Amino acid sequence: MTKNKVVNLVEELVAPIASRNGVELVDVEYTKEGSQWYLRVFLDKPGGINLDDCQAVSQELSELLDKKDPIPQAYTLEVSSSGLDRPLKKPSDYERFRGHKIELTTYAPLDGKKKFSGRLKGLEEKGIVLHIDGAEYVIPVEQVASARLAVEF
Repeated sequence: MTKNKVVNLVEELVAPIASRNGVELVDVEYTKEGSQWYLRVFLDKPGGINLDDCQAVSQELSELLDKKDPIPQAYTLEVSSSGLDRPLKKPSDYERFRGHKIELTTYAPLDGKKKFSGRLKGLEEKGIVLHIDGAEYVIPVEQVASARLAVEF
């Protein structure tokens, strides 16, 4: 089974579990580090995730994965907070975090740059709108390699 198929399958399995537990599924990763496979589930909720949230989702997901056994190789399941620098993946993320500072990387240079850091104005039909040093940039969604909240203190 390919990594993308595992991620898609786990997203389908964990989304209702997360919802029942009052948390948001932010991301799922399935990755090999050295000889070990890791299945990582990242959660969030207003006010932040705590250990009890992670434990509840982890226990329910682990039981479901053991029952269905969809992943052929051994792996370690990790369920955690998405962190202060959570990734922005869904269109709703770009609306929810409007006004926040984000860091965005593109696949290819735009205006000679691949890394952008600015205030998120929102998501429009043409792309992600950032306010950077008094200028407005529209970055096409298909050019975005990654977008994350910037940690501000």
